[in-house]
Amino acid sequence: MSAIIANIVISIILIGAVTAAICYIRKEKKKGVKCIGCPMAGNCSKARASRDGS
Repeated sequence: MSAIIANIVISIILIGAVTAAICYIRKEKKKGVKCIGCPMAGNCSKARASRDGS
């Protein structure tokens, strides 16, 4: 019985984490951010091309 409750709790936590990630991505896209979480801080060729209008 406790294994079922543990699975339910873990499932709820995972669903919450995925929902939070989706909400964060949607919020950033509405701001106009091209590369969300980019390790190059928006200095990659894709980001530069979109800024320059190419």
